[in-house]
Amino acid sequence: MKGWQGLVAVALLAAAPAFAFALPSFDAVRAAHAPSDVPLLARDGSVLQTVRIDARVRRGPWVPLAEVSPALRTAIVLGEDRRFWDHAGIDWRALAASAWANAWNTRTRGASTLTMQLAGLTDDELARPSGGRSVAAKLSQLLRARQLETQWTKAQILEAYLNRVPLRGELVGVAAAANVLFAKQPSGLDSIEAALLAALVRAPNARPADVERRACEVLKLQSLGCDGVATTLAQALARRPGALFNESGEAPAPHLALRLAAQAAPGTRVLRSTLDAAVQRGALAALRRQLAELRGRDVEDGAVLVLDNASGEVLAWVGSQGAASSAADVDAVLARRQPGSTIKPFVYAQALQRRLVTAASLLDDAPLQLAAGAGLYLPQNYDHAYKGWVSARTALASSLNVPAVRVGAMLGPDAMFEQLNRAGLHLAESGGYHGHALALGSAEVTLLDLTNAYRMLANGGRWSAVRWQPGSAAAPPKPVFEAAAAWVVEDILADPAARATTFGLDSPLVTRGWAAVKTGTSKDLRDNWCIGSTSRYTVGVWVGNASGAPMHGVSGVSGAAPVWREVVAQLHAQQPSRAPASPPGLVARGGEWFLAGTEPAVLRPGRAQAFGIQAPREGSIVVLDPEIPPAAQQLVFEGAAGQWRVDGRVVGSGTRVRWLPRPGRHVLELRNAEAGERVEFEVRAGQAARPAARPRPG
Repeated sequence: MKGWQGLVAVALLAAAPAFAFALPSFDAVRAAHAPSDVPLLARDGSVLQTVRIDARVRRGPWVPLAEVSPALRTAIVLGEDRRFWDHAGIDWRALAASAWANAWNTRTRGASTLTMQLAGLTDDELARPSGGRSVAAKLSQLLRARQLETQWTKAQILEAYLNRVPLRGELVGVAAAANVLFAKQPSGLDSIEAALLAALVRAPNARPADVERRACEVLKLQSLGCDGVATTLAQALARRPGALFNESGEAPAPHLALRLAAQAAPGTRVLRSTLDAAVQRGALAALRRQLAELRGRDVEDGAVLVLDNASGEVLAWVGSQGAASSAADVDAVLARRQPGSTIKPFVYAQALQRRLVTAASLLDDAPLQLAAGAGLYLPQNYDHAYKGWVSARTALASSLNVPAVRVGAMLGPDAMFEQLNRAGLHLAESGGYHGHALALGSAEVTLLDLTNAYRMLANGGRWSAVRWQPGSAAAPPKPVFEAAAAWVVEDILADPAARATTFGLDSPLVTRGWAAVKTGTSKDLRDNWCIGSTSRYTVGVWVGNASGAPMHGVSGVSGAAPVWREVVAQLHAQQPSRAPASPPGLVARGGEWFLAGTEPAVLRPGRAQAFGIQAPREGSIVVLDPEIPPAAQQLVFEGAAGQWRVDGRVVGSGTRVRWLPRPGRHVLELRNAEAGERVEFEVRAGQAARPAARPRPG
C-alpha cells in the first residue's frame, strides 16, 4: 500500500468509532424491497393483472443476480467500477486519479465504486446532495463501503446495487428499466440494451445524444461495435410506460385494481380480491360483444357487476369495456345515474309491506295527473299507451309507469325516499325534491348500490355490505323488508306470463333456470339497466355513455339485458338456478300469493281485486268553480269496497262514493276487513271571473 493510501486508511480507522453504522443485512435489504407495481390476484390466487401502488417511483420486483443477463452485469461493472471484483470497497487508484484531476480542474471518471454508491442508495443520510458531499459525508460513505465489503459478498453487493440504482426518470432498478424501456425481463437484455442501461447509471436524465455516446464507450470496452445503439435508444424512449411485468398485456379489472391499490398499506406485495377470474373475463367479453352490436346506436360504454348472494363477495367488477370506451378510466360501477324502472321493485315491496296493495290489487293504467308544486305531474308509459285496469303483478313485471306512480303516491315521496336509503341506495336531495317521479327512478344511484339492493331482495329483505377483499369483516345483515314482501316481489319479477304484456314470452329476460329480473331506461334514453338475481348470484348491467349523451333506440331489454343473460348463462352453465321456497307469512289463494292478513275471503280465479283508494290521490288539490252549482261538483271517491270517512265522519260505503266538497284540507280514510288506507287532499274555492270593463266614451 502506498504511503498516501496508508494515511487515508489510518484516518478511516481512526474515524471509525465516530462514524459507526448499524449496517442492515443483505436479507433485510432484500426483504424491505417494495415494488411499485404489484399483482392483483383472483380468489383462486391466479394473477389477473398488475397495478401500480407507488406513484413516486417505478420499481419492479427484486431480481436475483442469477436472473440478470451476463451482458448487463458486464456493462454495469465496466461502466461504473472496472476493478469491482478486486478492491475491498474503495478503488484507491481511481480515488487518487480523481483527486489529481480535481486539483488540476480536469474532467475524469468518478472515483465512487459500486459499493460506495450502494452505501448512498441504502442510507438516506449518505445520499448524494445536489451541492456535493462534505468531507464528513465522504468519510462516512467510505466507511460504510468498507463495512459492506466485510459483511456482504461481492455478489450480494452487485445484486442489491442493480435493484436499487436509479436509471431514467422515475425508473429505479434494472427490473423496471428493462420492462419499461425494452419490454423485457432483465435476464433477456442484449449487449446494446445493457450498454444503454449502464450509460443511464452515470446520468439518468441525460440527453439522448449523451446516452448514445456513453453506451458506445461501454461497448468499445468490450470490443463491440455501436451499430443499432441509436435505433434501440429511440425505440426505448418512445415507449409508453405501462403496467410492470403484465406479461399477457391484459387488464380485465383495472377499476377494482385501482380501488384496492388506493387502500393498500405501505409495503404491500400483492393485492388479493374476491374476483372470479373466469367470471370477470366472461363479463368483460359479454359487454364488449354487446357494445359492438350497438355501435351504430350511439352507445359506447357499459359496466357489469356480479355478486355472490350469500357472502356479498364481488365476483366480477367491470367498470368499462376498456380501450374502446369513450372514457375508459371512468368506473361506471361507481358512477351515479338515473335507474329508471329498476327502482320499481322497492316501491312495490314497500307498499306490500305496509299492506297498501297485494300482488292481486287492481291498479288503473290510465292517464294520471298529480299535484307537483305549482304544476301537475303527468306520468306516461314507455310506449305512451295504457292498459286499463291491471293487477299489481302485471304492472310491476311489465314495467308499467302509471301504476307504479299510483303505488308511490300511496306511500308518499318522503316515505319512499327513506325506504330506498334503507335499501342502501344513498340517494341525495330529498323525497320532496324528487316528488312522485321518485317511483320511476328520478334519483341517481350507482350500479354497485342498486345491484346490492337487488341482492337484498334475493336474501329475504336483509341487507349487508358488498365485499371485494377476502377475509374482510362482514357486519350482521339488517332487515329492510319483511321476507314475505321481498319474496312476493321476487316471484313477480320471475313471472314470464306477467311480464308478457310488455316483453312477450321470448325476450333476453328469459333464462334456462329461475331468475328474478328487471330492466330500466332513464329519461331521454341516457341509461339503460338490467338487474336480476338467481338462486346464487345477483348480476347488474348498465349500458349508456359516460358523457351522458342519449342513445338511439336502445332500451334496457335491447341494450343491457343481452349482457345480463349471457353472464347468467355462464354462471349457471353447470347447475341451473332453482326458485327459492316461500317464507313463513305468506298465504296462497286463487293462484296468487298474499302476505298473511291481506288475502281476501273469496277470490274468484282469474280476477284481480281492486285494493286501496284509487281516487283521489295523496296531495290532490281540487279547485271549485264558483260559476258551477255545488251539486254538480261532487267528488267521487273510488277504490276497494269499504267504509269511507272524511275527517273522521262516515260519508258512505262501497267502491264508489260521492261527496259534496267544502274548502279546506281533508283526510280521506277507507276501512274494510282487509286493510285500511288514508290520503290527504285539499279543496280550494275558485274566484269568479271579473266582468269586462266597459270602454270609456271618446
